[in-house]
Amino acid sequence: MADDSHPYELRVPLESAFDATIGFVTHETDEIERCSGHLPVRPQVCQPFGIIHGGVYAAIAETLASTGTARGVMAGGGVPLGMANNTSFLRPVGEGTVHGTAVAIHRGRTSWVWDVEMRDDDGRLCATSRVTIAVRRRGEMREGLAFPAAGPT
Repeated sequence: MADDSHPYELRVPLESAFDATIGFVTHETDEIERCSGHLPVRPQVCQPFGIIHGGVYAAIAETLASTGTARGVMAGGGVPLGMANNTSFLRPVGEGTVHGTAVAIHRGRTSWVWDVEMRDDDGRLCATSRVTIAVRRRGEMREGLAFPAAGPT
């Protein structure tokens, strides 16, 4: 019999997942419509010119939007899945910390939409993203994905 205490099954331990690998830290909160986190700048997240790689900004945005959506839908059996990510790079960051804040602008039954801002230590806007997260019900997923239906199959 499956353990129903969690509405999902982790296939990769959190400490081994992508966010931990790049050093991104999501701040804990009970707030559903807002999510934040930070990333220390280090060579492993920079491109050869010594500034944060654009894909890292996109990853920060998707992590915050997915985490925020998860907080809002998982207790009811929802599963958040990244659907679209449009990130614009406005200012290079080569040192310090990138601080990200995501705010939900739409909380629907099948999708959530987030605006994400990433700022440097001086509060200057460095990148901005619009991220859409699909919301699916546990059990709607195809065989072999990380979110199977509860109970025996």
